[in-house]
Order: sequence, then C-alpha cells, then structure tokens
Amino acid sequence: MTQRSTHARSRRIRHGVATFALVGLLAGLAWSSTAATAPALADEPLTEAQKQAVRDLVRETLLDDPEIIAMALEALQDRQRADETAKARAAIQEHMDALTAAEPGAVLGNPDGDVTVVEFSDYQCGYCKRVFPDLMTAVETDGNVRLVIRELPILGPDSVMAARAAVASRAQGQYPAFHKALMALRGGLSEASVLQLAAEVGLDVEQLRADMADPELDQRFQSNVTLARALGITGTPAFVIGGDLVPGAVSLDRLKELISAARTDG
Repeated sequence: MTQRSTHARSRRIRHGVATFALVGLLAGLAWSSTAATAPALADEPLTEAQKQAVRDLVRETLLDDPEIIAMALEALQDRQRADETAKARAAIQEHMDALTAAEPGAVLGNPDGDVTVVEFSDYQCGYCKRVFPDLMTAVETDGNVRLVIRELPILGPDSVMAARAAVASRAQGQYPAFHKALMALRGGLSEASVLQLAAEVGLDVEQLRADMADPELDQRFQSNVTLARALGITGTPAFVIGGDLVPGAVSLDRLKELISAARTDG
C-alpha cells in the first residue's frame, strides 16, 4: 500500500470516528439537559421516551447548525495530526543516531553536510522515482546536505532483489551512481535488468552477485523495517528532515523549505 492510499484510508477512519464522537457528545449534552430538569431520574436508565427525546434533540441541533459537524471534524483532525506529529518527533529523537548513521560509500550529497536528510525508499515505488529528481536537485543545489538512503523493500521480491544489489554495490564504492541509475530505471524490475544496469554503471557483476548473497543484508533491511515501524512509517517514500517526519512525495520547494528549517533549528 502506498503512503497516499494509507493516508486516504486514515482520513476515512478519522472521519468516522469524529462523527461518532460528535453524536456521542451531543447525546451527552442532551442527556445532561434532560437530567437537569429531572434530577431524581439522573441515575436511572433512560426510558424509551427519553431516548427518543435525545435523538430528536441531536437531530434538531444538527439540522439547525450543520456546520457543527465540519467544525468538530476539523478540530478533531487537527488534534490527531498534532498528536501524530508529536509522537513522530519523539521517536525521531529517540532513534536519531540509528537513523542518520550510514556505511562508508552510502551517503549521497555532501558527507560532511550540516543537514542530514534520511529517505526510506523502494526501487519499485513510483512515488520514490517521481520525487527523486527534485530530491537530488535540492541536495545538489544546496551543497551542504547529507543524504542517507535507507532501503525499505516492501513491494515484493523484486524490490528485495534490487535493494540487495544496491546495498551490495557499496563494497565496490559504486552505491551513489547505482542508486541514481536504479531510480531512473523505468518499467518493472528484474534480476536481468538490474544486473545489466550494474554493468553499465561499471560494477563487477560477478562480485556483485556474490555480495548480494551475503545473509547480513537481511539484517540491514530488518533494521530499516524496525526503524520505520518505530516512526510510524507505513509506505514509501518517507523522509526524516531535521526533527520532522515527512511522508510521501513532496515538491522541490517544500524540500528546500524543510532543509532550511532544519538548518535554522539545528
């Protein structure tokens, strides 16, 4: 599931929860009003007539002022977004060292940059490929950004195969060039197309095959999965820029804003 479809589903769930909560709130207010006029019955179960009176009052209130629903939904969604942001920032701070650590040869941009951008990415993710040119433009035009790629191969066996090839290419010092080539590759991935691309980049394909078989690669992918879960990441691409989690494909201007903010907050 892509980040976009996950967000759409999340919005539908929040909408349903908010509507349910609103009706419950109005019912509670209505019952409070009823109980105030009949304190002796406040601790007794509602009669059918009282239940109908509550339903009628809720219905009348919503019909008279339907904007209440929109206002309540917006307020609830704002609060949920604020809670999610706070949780993500706390998780980022807790796992910052693991997030920003990278193996030699695995950093794009400026290895000594004053801002680190972390991307969770999948080579079969269309949104990852769509945002990649803007991401590289933001990194290269800034000149002081360190870009750490964390492979999160969640879109099937071919995603895993391509991620293994990319990580294995680090042994030959070709990861940046190979990563860029894989992101530029259009069409479905196959072992043949990935290895052909590796040869075009200048990798020793036989050595790459041997390095791809290293079982340690599975542990590296699992560590990325663990980090993604800790941050609440459910799809790719997802970025960590400064102390903020930024899910989904974002524009070049937005990337520049986030990098600038991270530098300012630094």
